[in-house]
Amino acid sequence: MEKEYILACVAWPYASAEIHQGNVTGSYLPADIYARFHRLKGNHVLMVSGSDSHGTPVTVKAEEEGKTPREVFEHYHANFLELFQKLGLSYDLFTHTDTENHHTVSQDIFRALMANEYLYRKVTKQMYSPSSGKFLPDRYVEGTCPNCGYKRARGDQCDSCNTLFESASELLEPHSKMDSSALELRDTEHFFLDLPAIAELGLADWIQENKEHWRPQVLNFASNLILKEGLIGRAVTRDMEWGIPVPAEGFDTKVLYVWFEAVIGYLSASIEWAKNQGDPEAWKAWWYGDNARTVYFIGKDNIPFHSVIWPAQLMGMQRLYETDESKHLNLPYDVPANEFMNMEGLKISGSMKWGVWMLDALTRFDPDPLRYYLTAIMPETRDSDWSWGGFVERNNKELVANWGNLVNRVLNMTKKYFGGIVPDPGALTDLDSELLRAIEAGFDSVAERYDACKFRAATQEILRLSSLVNQYLEQTSPWTTAKTDMVAVGRSLYTAIQAINSLKTMWAPILPFTSQQLHTMLAEEGQLFGEQAVETYQEETRSHLGLTYRGDGAVGSWESTKIPVGRQLPKPKPLFKRLDAEIAVEELARLGPRPV
Repeated sequence: MEKEYILACVAWPYASAEIHQGNVTGSYLPADIYARFHRLKGNHVLMVSGSDSHGTPVTVKAEEEGKTPREVFEHYHANFLELFQKLGLSYDLFTHTDTENHHTVSQDIFRALMANEYLYRKVTKQMYSPSSGKFLPDRYVEGTCPNCGYKRARGDQCDSCNTLFESASELLEPHSKMDSSALELRDTEHFFLDLPAIAELGLADWIQENKEHWRPQVLNFASNLILKEGLIGRAVTRDMEWGIPVPAEGFDTKVLYVWFEAVIGYLSASIEWAKNQGDPEAWKAWWYGDNARTVYFIGKDNIPFHSVIWPAQLMGMQRLYETDESKHLNLPYDVPANEFMNMEGLKISGSMKWGVWMLDALTRFDPDPLRYYLTAIMPETRDSDWSWGGFVERNNKELVANWGNLVNRVLNMTKKYFGGIVPDPGALTDLDSELLRAIEAGFDSVAERYDACKFRAATQEILRLSSLVNQYLEQTSPWTTAKTDMVAVGRSLYTAIQAINSLKTMWAPILPFTSQQLHTMLAEEGQLFGEQAVETYQEETRSHLGLTYRGDGAVGSWESTKIPVGRQLPKPKPLFKRLDAEIAVEELARLGPRPV
């Protein structure tokens, strides 16, 4: 079968706040699971993202702390790199939007859209702050949403109902986010993306072509936005100093709007990655190839940008990097947007300090149990809830008692009865063969779930298969049979060893650290996925840190392999730690009082 080119595009975090569990389970972790699965399948995987350096959250934070926007974004960008490496997120490149490369690509796309007449100039009234003497970017403006009544709607979008605003003036009772001062409307000129004109290229038809594999909430939102609400022109420039300069005469005091240029990051990061590899054209295999899939991992608040607006930009720029009329940049194959994760029944809140800040959590907990719990309760189709009691319970009942205990007792019995040498099973019985066939079938059932981004279902399916092996051991009871029939004991343990070796592979996208540990305990050589590293490199005039994934030398594959008879296995060690129930109480106490 021909190998596919899989591009995993991951939401760009604003470099203005620490990352919490909702961010991780919303987009970063599902992207990593998907990318790791396809690497095991032998596909050509490129996973890219970076820090959003230009968002107004960065400038707001800078003003609050008396720092420059660059100082703020560089601080958080470094923290992101540390977190992603510790959590095992296998980016091929994690860059940022203030690189020379991203500036160039974003300006190229602006020029292409302008040349294709999909940009137009328009004078609009924008919120002006007399107290600060400047126009305010939309995200500096807050007010009441005219659609749903949410009191803290932003000037460009309501986070409660996802309504997009052409102007912050549409808000009821708008005021400055910085000092709550009154605002007034003044004229200012900007470039607008002509979404209605681009839609005539077949945007609605393309969305309907994806109805078989897009999540219903994404498909419905995108369809409603185009067919019911109707598309409107959207400003792509803003009155602001921090950002990418507008490549047009007379716009020296304006920059490209962050919503417009941040999504371009998926393309610019791919181009940057290719340059770093010494093959500047390599990115085209993912962006132009017929055998390529582009999947965007985002939270539900970003659905309009990734299911409608970014595809429109791609349609509008057309043959920017190719003269061949038959070649067009690939549109998204899937946008598996997750819903939101709450915490202990309340909305996660940075301002209220109500959340699990992941870099801090990793100082007390191993990465795989955190990855497991976030996958098991991932908000794929509806909002979910993190609870510390739930984390402890699922760690103990599922990771420790089911999977970890299975591995532990099989390998310890092999050591006890056969000195750690994989026993000769002789002729397998129907019971043995039935189990191995069931495990073998799991490669298809689990793969189907991984490929469809149904990671919760994948977790349940692997747990089911693990339970089958535990049931098999109860039926064969080698600890009892050892008193009378060591041949039967050898057959039972050999069969269980082959089963856990296969399950190791199925678990690996979710549990990469302990799967590698088990890989080593089965005396297998090499790395399942290769290694990660934070590398420093010089990009034109800017020094830059990037999180890179090294896949060279990876030995994992998505198929069953046999652990040979006679192999000496090293001394086994537990994969997981049982957590005391008191931990849930302690972690809640760290948070302080519940927000009111």
